[in-house]
Amino acid sequence: QVQLVESGGGLVQAGGSLRLSCAASGRTFSNYALGWFRSAPGKEREFVARISSSGAITYYADSVKGRFTISRDNAKNTMYLQMTNLKPADTAVYYCAARRGSLSTREWTGYSSWGQGAQVTVSS
Repeated sequence: QVQLVESGGGLVQAGGSLRLSCAASGRTFSNYALGWFRSAPGKEREFVARISSSGAITYYADSVKGRFTISRDNAKNTMYLQMTNLKPADTAVYYCAARRGSLSTREWTGYSSWGQGAQVTVSS
């Protein structure tokens, strides 16, 4: 399986921006579809965004559409989540996930590899 490590989390004021990175190692990165999920205290794990293995197809949760952008650089074995106009409701631990194959899914159970998580805190 591929190993994943997130970075780029932190504390930001509402309306600010952050970029999360997810670095992969261990397997051929371009053979994996990827996703971002988040977990907030007292809430279930939530789908945020997903991207196909080639990067051509992306999907977003309605709550982040127009504010977040998912992308990947297969030459650098890295996926990104650019987050803009952040809101306090975006506060959560963000996880990147990978599944073998070209197509992603919004179901977290469909992913076999997970990063350790990155804390994002948005103050009002």
